[in-house]
Amino acid sequence: MQLSVVIPLLNEKESLQELYDWLIRVISKEGYAYELLFVDDGSTDGSWQKIEALALHNPNVKGICFNRNYGKSQALNAGFLAVEGDVVITMDADLQDSPDEIPELYRLISEEGYDIVSGWKKKRYDAVLTKNLPSKLFNAAARKTSGLQLHDFNCGLKAYRNEVVKNIDVYGDMHRYIPLLAKNAGFINITEKPVQHQARKYGQTKFGADRFIKGFLDLLTIWFTTHFVKRPMHLFGTLGAIMFIIGFGLAAYLGIDKLFINPTARLLTQRPQFYLALTSMIIGMQLFIAGFLGELVQRTKHERPRYLIKDKKGFN
Repeated sequence: MQLSVVIPLLNEKESLQELYDWLIRVISKEGYAYELLFVDDGSTDGSWQKIEALALHNPNVKGICFNRNYGKSQALNAGFLAVEGDVVITMDADLQDSPDEIPELYRLISEEGYDIVSGWKKKRYDAVLTKNLPSKLFNAAARKTSGLQLHDFNCGLKAYRNEVVKNIDVYGDMHRYIPLLAKNAGFINITEKPVQHQARKYGQTKFGADRFIKGFLDLLTIWFTTHFVKRPMHLFGTLGAIMFIIGFGLAAYLGIDKLFINPTARLLTQRPQFYLALTSMIIGMQLFIAGFLGELVQRTKHERPRYLIKDKKGFN
């Protein structure tokens, strides 16, 4: 199979038929062997019934339905596990991503040899203060932290080699950082392409202003997991050792001062340096123990499913 299109969605019934018709026009013109995989993230507006109808009409349409809303990352992860196409394209179901971009995205992966092609919404049709400006600040921070020079990390329109999506784990709200997850997994041939962005035609956005706060927190999480998830002792042990040495050195200085330099000075317990030394050593020990416990957890943890699938359509 040449092409898989993964479409995560939540309450997008109004746009599904129009999106499907648009996709079929583009794909039929190009003659791809394809599958369309809709992942319903717990919709309550009848979206799943519409997907079932599309699957009955077209055997190339597949659907996965969650029993409740788990988030876009979980929807993409479920789709990535199920796809079969050599090139995998993700897009949102709200008609803001244009299926007309698919042929060029497909060509960049299949002919140019890229691992990932990330969409760049160069001209956006969103509110300036609530979306455009915060998005620019967020993307600037993501570029600085990750080292990936992409203008739009959060664009839902992306293309991947099949090998990429089969070897990354998208969890939490990490859908914003799939290129970074792929880079950390060893897929470094990443580029971006300016793509057409359209104003939302139906319904309202499912993401509030808190997505930017979550995005920055997720960026810190990726930084930590990239560097220390396999060896938490490297971080906590190092910080703990530094704190303990500072506290021990200060305590040694106080002891030498009291015993040999100024025996008649006030009691150690009356000097603030004593409590700084004690606090530093306690914090150092706690950090060291946290690193040790992290090592134990890392060696004994067992992965469990992060979402429950209620129904599937179109799968053998």
